Amino acid sequence: MSTPYSEAKPEVWAVHSHDPSGVSDQHSRVEKQPAVHEEAPLSVPELGIEISHDERALHRRVNMKMDLFVLPIMSLLYLMNGIDRSNVGNAATVNFTQDVGMPANAVNNAVSLFFITFIIFQPISSAIGKAVGVKYWMPFLMVSWGLFTLAHAYVKSEGELIAFRLMVGVFEAGFYPCSVYYLSTCYIRYDLAFRVAIFYGCYAIAGAFSGLIAYGLLQVKGALYPWQYLFIVEGAFTCALGVFALFWLPRHISTAWFLKEDEREWAAERMARDSGGQDNVSVGITMRDVKESLKDWKFWVILPANIAASVPGQAFSVFLPIIVKNLGYASYRANLFSVPPYAIGAVGLWCFAYSSDHFKERAFHIITALGVVILGLILVNELPTNQGKYAALCILQIGSYTAPPLTVAWLSQNTPSPGKRALIMGFNGWGNLAGVIGSQLFRAQYAPAYRLPFFVCLGVNIFAFLAYLAYRYLLLFANRRRAAKVARMSPEEVQEELTDEKRLGDKKYTFRYTT
Repeated sequence: MSTPYSEAKPEVWAVHSHDPSGVSDQHSRVEKQPAVHEEAPLSVPELGIEISHDERALHRRVNMKMDLFVLPIMSLLYLMNGIDRSNVGNAATVNFTQDVGMPANAVNNAVSLFFITFIIFQPISSAIGKAVGVKYWMPFLMVSWGLFTLAHAYVKSEGELIAFRLMVGVFEAGFYPCSVYYLSTCYIRYDLAFRVAIFYGCYAIAGAFSGLIAYGLLQVKGALYPWQYLFIVEGAFTCALGVFALFWLPRHISTAWFLKEDEREWAAERMARDSGGQDNVSVGITMRDVKESLKDWKFWVILPANIAASVPGQAFSVFLPIIVKNLGYASYRANLFSVPPYAIGAVGLWCFAYSSDHFKERAFHIITALGVVILGLILVNELPTNQGKYAALCILQIGSYTAPPLTVAWLSQNTPSPGKRALIMGFNGWGNLAGVIGSQLFRAQYAPAYRLPFFVCLGVNIFAFLAYLAYRYLLLFANRRRAAKVARMSPEEVQEELTDEKRLGDKKYTFRYTT
């Protein structure tokens, strides 16, 4: 629904730029940009900003350079995040626990306890990242968890394994929310979901790469156990990549070293227009940001659905090689045959996300993906042959990674205030409680069929399906109430609502939630 108060028109912007095309007077953008924030804040455009014909070429050029210089390195960083989180599952296929002298469920326990620090420190780490600058915080986190990943090679007991996993959880905690916040300051809202999906898809691809890397490294013969080479190589590469990212990533899109002057100006202007004039450059978190985040009903309502939808993806990211092994494949081949389901999961995610951005819709894309997961979980439990079960694993992977990145893109575009958005991204990390559930499902006593774990995944995904559907209609109801209030307001009252600070961001009556 579009109203004069819910969509920023080019004529409104022309008051600030004195150039309806937004292109001919490039230098006026930088000089006039503060006025966008200070004098007449714009309402957040419900269906994205309107871009003129001349601006579109500049917009595509900026996106193309961001896609070439920022998105690949961010995706590679997250790839290593996923590999370092899941490599303990690969190690478990080649007698990791037996070589160290640990009980059979030591890996399950360590993975479960990992999520304690991982979940607790997500909002804390996100706030620190916003305060010091995510460009600096993300590389620090990478080097730190890389060192503890490397230390896994010298584990001597279950206690040491748990201690190292807890520390990996501390430093991995803030990486995903800080990364998504960073991307949300680089791309406008309806360019964001597909980029977040490419980024998040590396979590699925991490499983495939982890399987391929493990297949090679776990066959190395030398003075060490094969799993020791796995942890040493992957941990050292993570540290090196973190140092590289520190010098490669720009602090903000408006200062990006790979953009020309006019491109930097447009990059900053489009973000201001898309967020209703919000300041996407400054660092820091205010107490009001904290209070607004803790009272944000739309986050607390969607959190249980996000947790439930994430259970299969979180579980399979670690235990898919073990599940495949119990379908009759040898240890080394189990890592190799875990690659296709992970790759299919990434492709499925990218297709759903591209469609979601194209049609500017989130809810039904998530619900459809969950329907595919439900179908796959039913098949994997009911098909009699191992070949059929393997095919069912591939089917359910098509949708298993879709809900988390589309949810985070959905929350991001419905939270225009940068400080609050950074905190919401951190709190959204509590969706990783799914990892606690998933890490305890595929225990040794349920092998080889794992019927109970698959039925639990089925139940929580049916709940998520219904919860996301209900959430969509809650947002529509909120939009109708706000539209009714704005319809009763005078033009002067509407302008006052846009400019005063009694309500900020998504709390303003002129703001419309996207569904």
